[in-house]
Amino acid sequence: MSALFLIFISYFAQITSVISGRGHNNSQKTSVKPLKVEKQEKQEVEIKQSMSVSELAQAMNKDIDHVYEALLNTSVDLEHLEPNTMLGEKWIKEAIKRCGMKYKWAKIVETKVRENKDIQRQPPPDLARLVNRPPVVTIMGHVDHGKTTLLDSLRKSQIAAQEAGGITQHIGAFLVQLPSGEMITFLDTPGHAAFSAMRARGALITDIIILVVAADDGVMNQTIESIQHAKKAKVPIIVAVNKCDKPQADPKKVKRDLLAYDVVCEELGGDVQAIHISALQGENLLELAEAIIALAEVLELKADPLGLTEGTVIESRTDKGKGPVTTAIIQRGILKKGCILVAGKAWAKVRLLFDVNNQAVAEAGPGTPVEIVGWKELPSVGEEILEVESEQRAREVVEWRTYTEEQNKLKEDQRVIVANQMQHQESYKKERERLAHLSWKQRKAVLYRANKHRMACRPSERAETEELSLSLIVKGDVEGSVEAILNILESYDADEQCQLNIVHFGVGDISENDINLAEAFSGTIYGFNVAANKSIQDIAAKKQIPLKMHRVIYHLIDDLKEELGSKLAPTTEEKIIGEASVLATFDVTIGKKKVPVAGCRIQKGQLDKKMKFRLTRGKEILWEGSLTALKHHKDDVQIVKTGMECGVSLDKVIEFNVGDEIICYEEIEKPQRISWDPGF
Repeated sequence: MSALFLIFISYFAQITSVISGRGHNNSQKTSVKPLKVEKQEKQEVEIKQSMSVSELAQAMNKDIDHVYEALLNTSVDLEHLEPNTMLGEKWIKEAIKRCGMKYKWAKIVETKVRENKDIQRQPPPDLARLVNRPPVVTIMGHVDHGKTTLLDSLRKSQIAAQEAGGITQHIGAFLVQLPSGEMITFLDTPGHAAFSAMRARGALITDIIILVVAADDGVMNQTIESIQHAKKAKVPIIVAVNKCDKPQADPKKVKRDLLAYDVVCEELGGDVQAIHISALQGENLLELAEAIIALAEVLELKADPLGLTEGTVIESRTDKGKGPVTTAIIQRGILKKGCILVAGKAWAKVRLLFDVNNQAVAEAGPGTPVEIVGWKELPSVGEEILEVESEQRAREVVEWRTYTEEQNKLKEDQRVIVANQMQHQESYKKERERLAHLSWKQRKAVLYRANKHRMACRPSERAETEELSLSLIVKGDVEGSVEAILNILESYDADEQCQLNIVHFGVGDISENDINLAEAFSGTIYGFNVAANKSIQDIAAKKQIPLKMHRVIYHLIDDLKEELGSKLAPTTEEKIIGEASVLATFDVTIGKKKVPVAGCRIQKGQLDKKMKFRLTRGKEILWEGSLTALKHHKDDVQIVKTGMECGVSLDKVIEFNVGDEIICYEEIEKPQRISWDPGF
């Protein structure tokens, strides 16, 4: 009670003081200050010159849709605006302003220029320490001209029997020792056009090319491609005219045909050796080997066995027991266990080395093919292999190469973004020019109607497009095979019929991750020379994911074409069943209606009442539909055949004329084929 009394006394004293103050100084005005209302601070957003939609939303502490709404009714193309689309400074500021916020520039952090940590090949060696090395020979030519059979005969093995369908599917390297003691390294490259990229790679790391041409078939498409690869790589050619044991063989014609491609054989005044052989019978193979050794001596093929190892990856794959494995040709130095290697963005500490017979070896010298085990990641086919002094140095090189690739990709992305922005600005400008004659209010109404559908459907809520599409997951046994398949798919040109989307590709057996990807994208998995264990097959079956496994690449592509065709709507074809001529017309009274009836004679085929019909007069189509009645004499019939007379009435009232034609036909649905032609 005393506390309340004290508060009351204090308040009363304040009022008395104010009143008395007024009494003592009437000339001094007293103003009562209004209560201050604190102004709400605008949210500050830290911005950069270029930000993606998701980055801007994060900086604003809003969801992405908030940014989309802020950019409605601007010239920004919201239809193609994705979370990772980069926005320029103008639209960043505009979005922030429309959201009732303000911006501030992010502090510029000075980035130090990174030191180049890459590694290059060593300088040329001292000529005094060079030693002879085996020549690296590539077998090239058209499919079925006998390349693999030739290698079989040279190394007394049955490679063709192990290949699916007798077709070489990927690059293989083999070291062959001749009876005279000389060693030759052979690269067996595929002969089909689908593998032209791999064949080109084989040409670039080889010393001599054996161009196999069948004496009974002559120069073909892949023969010409092989010659072009050899000339581009500046590699000398030896022509092996194969199948000379066949009755229809004509080696002279083969040599004459090669003249058109600037391959001039010795007997025609050139410098290209031409050896007549039969790979199947083993005829003249020693002569071919001697020609290789003779040319190798002229070329003076030598290498430096000292210093750091250099080589080239010619095949890469993932082995269940060994992990990432590469087949390589050593070009300099001696590769030993424990060496630290870098190839592209992968590095290895060599754990094991295997020769071409899958036997473990301690080392491999120049010109020798060898299988390398110990890679941390799988390097790409064609990558240059360089030895470094330590694991730390290998990591530095890989980090630098990864960094430079990312920077190059960022530059390319930025270039595309700028180009798209310029295109959008140009479209916006043209749109404004088109509406320049309208008043401000009219222009606003037109733009509102144009953008209304965007307001109704935000980008995050867009329905899936109605366009047909097929999503693919591609898995292969080795990188070369996957690369060859991707090269074929690059030629796909039927997007207007069905979109083809490759969502993932890789090396190795089908995994559960592949199944999950296929489920997410409603895709199909295509496996080439790989396996899918029972549990994976069960998961795929449960999730209704198609697994297409193939061992021959042409069958895989044919299967893919069929699947693409199956997604297309079937086409309708018309098949004529019969034709009839109207000979007379008359009316029949049915109930209270008069129904026109045509008396006809069947000129061709038959009329079948359950089929469709067409009435024509000259070239004009008067009617299409069904018959309500088909009579022979006075009987209702189902079918009337050639030469017979009948009466017909239609499901629509039409006046017949003598001479009109009645055509009976059926519509047959046929599956549509995709227009894509991969070239084989």
